[in-house]
Amino acid sequence: MATTAAEEIKVGERVVRVSSPDKPYFPERGLTKLDVVRYFISVGDGILRALRDRPTMLERWPRGVFEGAKIATRQDNRGDAFYQKRLPAGAPDWVRTAHITFPSGRTADEVAPSELAVVIWAANLGTLRFHPWPVSAADVEHPDQLRIDLDPMPGVDFAQVVPVAHEVRAFLDELGLVGYPKTTGGRGLHVYLSIEPRWSFGECRRAVLALGLEMQRRLPELVTTTWWREQRDRPVFVDYNQMARDHTVTSAYSIRPTPQALVSAPLDWSELDDARPEDFDLVSLPGRFAERGDPHAGLDERRFSLEPLLELADREGLAAPPER
Repeated sequence: MATTAAEEIKVGERVVRVSSPDKPYFPERGLTKLDVVRYFISVGDGILRALRDRPTMLERWPRGVFEGAKIATRQDNRGDAFYQKRLPAGAPDWVRTAHITFPSGRTADEVAPSELAVVIWAANLGTLRFHPWPVSAADVEHPDQLRIDLDPMPGVDFAQVVPVAHEVRAFLDELGLVGYPKTTGGRGLHVYLSIEPRWSFGECRRAVLALGLEMQRRLPELVTTTWWREQRDRPVFVDYNQMARDHTVTSAYSIRPTPQALVSAPLDWSELDDARPEDFDLVSLPGRFAERGDPHAGLDERRFSLEPLLELADREGLAAPPER
């Protein structure tokens, strides 16, 4: 099928070229590459807030999402999509990077979006999901976000994750901390907490493990911190290892590569009980964003100390979990 000519789109002070704008990206929904680009523009303040100046891995689906499509992995590099950890060749000179070190000791210059035009440039490359590190380019060794990943086991519905999120909020309140929830685009939930960039990745993981064990005590029928999947016997895993170096979670406003084009949607706590992952997709989010803005707008206004959670970890005698 012939495609239309490339379009040039003004994004801030930049002009970004969008090639093959009518290429089907979500054919079951009738959505094209240009629809994806327009979506990211419509939620621009939100997606840029989630990514600004953070080293970010790009999850690229240049052929769109179609039946049977799969993503390449380290074990099998054949795929229709792939993860891009390093700055792509031919990137404009205004795409900034952050120099990072992986657990293996290898290094990379990873995209660190500084303006919305970078997001749109990445979308033109087929990027649907952005995976930012919990650090800033100014200090890549000390996380400034604590990310609490509430991961449901297979067959567990979103509704079973919601009470765990509420208990996380209650516990954070007791410690004088403020968390911000978002859907994952799937059945899980993330809770973000802005922290002072004073602690290592290992200390941050220890803090989340301590929180997870507290949730396990409070909700013993729902929560597990058991690492090995086959040994878990409760519906929701608090995945503390997402705070390990080079482990990332999908950013707010990223698009899940499934036929429904669901997105990772920031929420107010008051919305949680009535929210469903399928309520938030590429088509519905622009109107929601225009009407109410970004529920995570206040996330970075105040940075909290990790000491209350680390004190709990000390009382529990927790060492930093081993790298996975």
